[in-house]
Amino acid sequence: MNELTQVAPAFVAMAHQIVWCSAATVDAHGRPRSRILHPIWQWDGHQLVGWIGTSPTAVKRAHLQASPYMSLNYWTPSQDTCVADCRAAWAFDDETRTMVWNLYANSPEPVGYDPAVIPGWDNPTSAAYAALRLEPWRLRVFPGTVLTGQGGEVLTWRA
Repeated sequence: MNELTQVAPAFVAMAHQIVWCSAATVDAHGRPRSRILHPIWQWDGHQLVGWIGTSPTAVKRAHLQASPYMSLNYWTPSQDTCVADCRAAWAFDDETRTMVWNLYANSPEPVGYDPAVIPGWDNPTSAAYAALRLEPWRLRVFPGTVLTGQGGEVLTWRA
């Protein structure tokens, strides 16, 4: 296992380059469901936190109430992959939703975008908008060049 200080920057770099990930949750019966989401990650040199601006649908809410964990898998056709297994918590307070909204609005593309382009998301306090806080307990970074023998290193961290 590698140290978080080695894995987190590599994870953020790859995740922010890929942008979209498949995010899986499970329901109260242990049945998985995945969806495509657009997390944004903050690394301060000590702690990695992810944020997702998303609609708090009944399915997402029920799944995270049954099990507050998500697995986020990023992939490119060149076989670059990275995974974050996380504890997820809803944030419905105006201060956090505004902070996440501004994080997306003020970050450079391709991770940054104007959240108001999503139907129903008129502003950060819209009823259709919430934030998910992600606290990883496991990260894996797998450069596609490892598969082709062109170098790279698989990095894994677990809390």
